[in-house]
Amino acid sequence: MHGIRLLFLLLLTILILPIAPAASEFNYPRILDHPWDHSPITVYIDNKSVPPHYSPTYYTQVQKALNYWAEGGNGKLEYTPVFEIVDSEKADIRIRWVEDLQKDQGVPSGVAGDAIPYIVNGRFIRVDITLGVGFSQWGEWVPYSDTAMLAIAKHELGHALGLNHSNDKQDIMYPTNEQINNTNPILSKYSSLLLFAIYAILAIAVFLSVSYILGRVAK
Repeated sequence: MHGIRLLFLLLLTILILPIAPAASEFNYPRILDHPWDHSPITVYIDNKSVPPHYSPTYYTQVQKALNYWAEGGNGKLEYTPVFEIVDSEKADIRIRWVEDLQKDQGVPSGVAGDAIPYIVNGRFIRVDITLGVGFSQWGEWVPYSDTAMLAIAKHELGHALGLNHSNDKQDIMYPTNEQINNTNPILSKYSSLLLFAIYAILAIAVFLSVSYILGRVAK
């Protein structure tokens, strides 16, 4: 009877284990679990000192990004952030736009935003977020769409809330995001095909030229 009871407990344990929280949930990459020691978190959005290609709609995208995290975001925060937008550069989170993020912040090519946290005694005392407004593609300036700016703002605010980069491509904290990279979706989707077509045309042109020259020599 005692053996049957032990077997029952063992089977019960095996059945319960799969429904326990996944380990990855607790190992989600974070800069800090609880980066802010106060609430609300004040936010200053600089829409005055803006670069030439700045769009007024970008401000709205940042507001939407703040709402995204206040409503739970990607579900990986261990707290619920409360934000207060203020007109003061002494805010906890300071957000600004620049024309050339690579030149201004020294970040690698292709990076659309940058968040720099200042940490004292295991807490954030300030986070400076810098957002780009577009990029140069084939010699032409391509401004970020509102959809792209929303994704960029969500990502950088995730860092400002203590999250690090995720390995999940579907996560807003993944280092690259289709909504950001595919600002010009037609060129992004068909760029490889277009490049192949250009090479094919060049190859055909060279072949025809060589054939013509050889034909002339043979005569």
